[in-house]
Amino acid sequence: MKFAKVVFWLAGIWGILVITPLYFIFDLIGKKDPPAITHPGFYYGFVGVALAWQIAFLVIAWDPVRLRPMMIMSIVEKFSYGITVTTLVM
Repeated sequence: MKFAKVVFWLAGIWGILVITPLYFIFDLIGKKDPPAITHPGFYYGFVGVALAWQIAFLVIAWDPVRLRPMMIMSIVEKFSYGITVTTLVM
């Protein structure tokens, strides 16, 4: 479980570092990548849920043996975003 601890610590920390700035660049996104966001509730809702999952990764890293069932859901969460972005870019 040492590997799982390291992976989930890294995933949680990296996710927090990447997602937290999204709270502060709402207007910048509309300027740099138009059109502007028209539903800020959806935007901030996504950012909040994504940030909550990063915290869940840190909790899993704290005790991976006890939280093994959460690992499957967290892997789906990480890969679903990557697959979605890849599909939209192509």
